[in-house]
Parts: sequence; C-alpha cells; structure tokens
Amino acid sequence: MPLRELERIKAVNRFLKLEISKDAELQEIVELAARVCGTNAALITFLDADIQNVMFKTGIQLDNTKRVDAFCDHVVRSESFFEVENALTDERFNRNPLVTGKPDIRYYAGAPLTTQDGMSLGSLCVIDTAMNKLSELQKQMLVALAKQVIQLLEFDMSLQILRSQYISAKQSEIELRAFFESTIDHHLLLGLNFQVLAFNRAWESHVLAAYGKNLTRGASMTDYVHPANLSRFYQDYLHALKGTAIYDERNLGNEGEEAWRIVKFEPAFDMDGKVIGVAINTTDVNRRVKQEILVQEQHKSLEHIAFLQAHELRRPVATILGLMDLIKENEYKNSQSEFEYLEKTVEELDSKIKLVIEQVSVASYVK
Repeated sequence: MPLRELERIKAVNRFLKLEISKDAELQEIVELAARVCGTNAALITFLDADIQNVMFKTGIQLDNTKRVDAFCDHVVRSESFFEVENALTDERFNRNPLVTGKPDIRYYAGAPLTTQDGMSLGSLCVIDTAMNKLSELQKQMLVALAKQVIQLLEFDMSLQILRSQYISAKQSEIELRAFFESTIDHHLLLGLNFQVLAFNRAWESHVLAAYGKNLTRGASMTDYVHPANLSRFYQDYLHALKGTAIYDERNLGNEGEEAWRIVKFEPAFDMDGKVIGVAINTTDVNRRVKQEILVQEQHKSLEHIAFLQAHELRRPVATILGLMDLIKENEYKNSQSEFEYLEKTVEELDSKIKLVIEQVSVASYVK
C-alpha cells in the first residue's frame, strides 16, 4: 500500500473517531445537495481501507458497504469531481451489486472531501434511480457544499484537539502544582523586574513566619528578604538573569541563628528559549551541616586524646617507673624528697588522666 494511502487512511480513522457536534448542519447540507442537484438521495461518506462508511444520508436506506463496490472510491482516487450519467451502460459499474440490486443506482455524482493537508477522506455525493446529468452550476454547488462539509468537520476536529490539549495541560498543571506545594523545599519565580511571579506554600509560610507578611504576586521581592541577605540575594538574581546559574550552600540565619540551606538561582525560560525571570530554589540542610560540624568536633577531640596518650601520659609514667626502679635498688629506703617527687609525678599523671576523661566525655557527647 502506498505511503500516501496509509496517511489518508490514518486521517479517515481520526475523523471516524471524531465526536461530531455539527450533526444538524451536516444533515442540512446533505438534504440541500439533493435538492440543488435534483436527485432522490445524497450522502456523506468516509472511505477507509476496506469499507465505505455512510456518515449522513437522505432519501436512501444505505448503510456501510464494501469499498470495492463504492462509487465514491473513484472520487477518492481521482481527488476530483466524478459523475456517472448511466451506470447500466457504464462498463465500470453495470455489474456492481449497488446497480444490479438495491438501491438500484443509475446516476451518481460526487465531490471529494479534501482536508487542508490534501487528504481525500470520502465524498459528498448525490445518487438517483434514473439517469441524470448535472449542469455546470450544479457541479459547482456540489463542490462548494463538499468544501463546507470538510470545513465543519475540521472545525470540530480542531475543537477536539484543543479540548484534549487543554485537559492535558490542566492535568499537568494540577500534577505540577501538587508537587510544587507538597515539597518542603522553597520554590520561587521572580520576573525581569525583581517582582514575585509564583511561589509555593513552603516559601509563603517562611515569609509569614520570618517577616509577618503575606507573599503577594507582583510585589517586589525586596520586601521579603532580610536586609542582611538582600545585597547578595539581588546580585545572585542578576547573575542568573544574565544566564549564569548560582549553586551554593549558605548559612542564612541571622543574629547568631544557624539556618543552612542549599541555594540555587537559575534563569527561567519561555517556550522560545527567552529568559523571562529567575527560578530560586532552596533546600534545608541545617541538620546535615550541624551533624558534619559535630563530627568534626568529635574528630578533633579524638585527635587530642591520641596526642595525650602518645605524649603527655608517657612522660609521667616513665618518670614513675624510673623512680620505682631507684626505690627498689635502695630496698625501699629512699629519702623524703624522692617520695615527694614521686607524689608530684603521680599528681601530674592524675591531672592528665582527668583531661583525657574530659576529652572522652566531649567525644561521647558529640556522638
């Protein structure tokens, strides 16, 4: 099957699935076509791969037929007006079951239903049980009515596509808003003039809690940033507005408070790739950063303990061991000064041990 025919059949199937809202108008066109051409009957048909689908009709009891028997197939193939003045004497149709049997077609004229992209879906046709011939004016009228049919159908198709796109876009908006609002991260969109365009509930709650203000669309962001952070905030905004994304980890706390956040300033683009503002997102990492600081303090405490064990404790212990050797050599008959020195060394050792205990306590607290 040629590629163009495959594309035509796809187009026919799209229109067959179309929820037609212009039924009354299309039925009026069918009836008008029969009156204008002076025939008993008229039809609007769509031809798919194998079937002639009768969409609208007047003056005839005819349902779907095989495409191979359809007069309209010649309209679709030629993509132009087609007329048979007497089917009984036309070798192409004198054995056609629609001629030899009901509905006893003798006369046929059809105009193609051609879409904007050149696909012939079927025809607007008139038929009669008696031979006939249209005048040039009647032919022109039939062609004009066929164009009106396709215009109504394509209008309905356009509405259906727009409706579908709207529903899809609305659903995407709902899903995006649900995600936007459910996250604990702060999301904000600023316009080209530093004005608030959009924000999520997390950022709105932060502004209300921090400044006692309601975040308002269209307002300047200047009113919603702490003065101590405003200059850097604005400079990052300008950099992002020029196309340079900013990604940083910062302590945004004020007056000694710690509030660590990952901050991102990124240019926001429209569908054409034009910068329309700056998207700002922040993530709370306060707990993680504080834990890292505690781990660092723990590491320092353990290093200090290791130093004390390696250096500070060895010296008094070595001294005590040396004194004990002397005492043993003198059969424990040492002078008062030697015992006093021993006592002093023991006290020094005791103080070092207490210091180690303090460091161990700090390290345990950090854990």
